[in-house]
Amino acid sequence: MTIESLSAVTLIVADMARSVGFYEALGFERLYGGPDERFTSYRAGTSYLNLMLSGRDDPRPQRLWGRTIFYVDDVDVQHRQALDAGLTPEAAPRDAAWGERYFHLRDPDGHELSFAKPLEG
Repeated sequence: MTIESLSAVTLIVADMARSVGFYEALGFERLYGGPDERFTSYRAGTSYLNLMLSGRDDPRPQRLWGRTIFYVDDVDVQHRQALDAGLTPEAAPRDAAWGERYFHLRDPDGHELSFAKPLEG
């Protein structure tokens, strides 16, 4: 058996309308759902980012830390788009020793998102 790719990441959110506004401000393309729905799905390259509204009747744990990393074509442009949308990245983009340029941003529910691109050569 070979793992071929990541299909989707699903994040629990407290306020779907707020989360939809946040992800659409970052340029995510909505495929399904919306601000008044319990489930919303976005295209993330060849994968999907899903948002599921938190529910009291859901027995699954809903407050665990994690990071989702998105590769983008230009980290600095993505950072500028976040700033222009009134969002607050944790720091300016920087080059990492492991060979990526990246920055982090938290969504309205505290999920850590990283936008990155491998460094040339």
